[in-house]
Amino acid sequence: MKAVVFDENLKLVKDYKKPSAKSREALIRVLVAGICNTDFEITKGYMGYKGVLGHEFVGIVEDVNDEDKSLLGKRVVGEINCGCGVCEWCQKGLSRHCFDRETLGIWKKDGCMAEFVTMPVKNLLIVPDSVSDEEAVMVEPLAAALEILEQLHIRPDQKVLVLGDGKLGLTIALALNAAGLDVTQVGKHQNKLDVTCNQGVKTLLLQDLTISKTWDVVVEATGSINGFETALALTRPRGVLVLKSTVASGKEFNFAPIVIDEITVLGSRCGQFQPALRLLEQRRINLKPLITNVFSVEDAIKAFEKNKDKSSIKVLIKF
Repeated sequence: MKAVVFDENLKLVKDYKKPSAKSREALIRVLVAGICNTDFEITKGYMGYKGVLGHEFVGIVEDVNDEDKSLLGKRVVGEINCGCGVCEWCQKGLSRHCFDRETLGIWKKDGCMAEFVTMPVKNLLIVPDSVSDEEAVMVEPLAAALEILEQLHIRPDQKVLVLGDGKLGLTIALALNAAGLDVTQVGKHQNKLDVTCNQGVKTLLLQDLTISKTWDVVVEATGSINGFETALALTRPRGVLVLKSTVASGKEFNFAPIVIDEITVLGSRCGQFQPALRLLEQRRINLKPLITNVFSVEDAIKAFEKNKDKSSIKVLIKF
């Protein structure tokens, strides 16, 4: 099968071995996959991962190695962390923290930028008919955005700043805005900020932002270590700094302000897919304006190059 593989170099392999569904797994024919900044960070050394890239997908179930065959032929998305199923974390429904987990396209498990991918049946969710492929492929980053609300109670009177106007920052701003919070998004690109502004989010260009410690909650989603420093300079004493970026960087960082201002630093990663699917099905959020480019699998390497372009937001690969 065709697959986008990272093995010291990024390449499109046309004869990669097609996977088979193990016990309690499904074989999925991938329709669309999305490029995430985490994929780009992997090509720079993040997690030391080598294999098929990709963790954002929507596809059709073609085979099920399980007694329950109800998913056959269904259009699905899949939660990316595959836990052991028996440990304390898995029993709590937090398989994304299982110490023995595999993570799709990030850690120990081949990803979804291929014609076929396998996933545990328990990780799959059926996509409602009203949700398009292009929307469904973005369920994973939307779930990651909503994860903030699972981890942190944000009061209606608190001011939230989302720093960064990339695909994740935009998704976070839209998700928190849909929850009725007082959200302001800051970025460097007016065309990207327009995506959230058109859906009711307050926006500011970084050049127009006054750097002061006045924000109750600051969500760092810039994808850079410099963004961490800026976010810290915006968080009020005893405020909360939410870290969403996964950055492969060796830059030294001064942690003293965190202690001095007694700031709570909250790491936030993956979220549950069901609330994200519900949000899309209810039309409370529109992610389609984030899509700037769609490439065929034959042009997957071009898609990765386009993803680096500052004018791009969400780049998709169709299979």
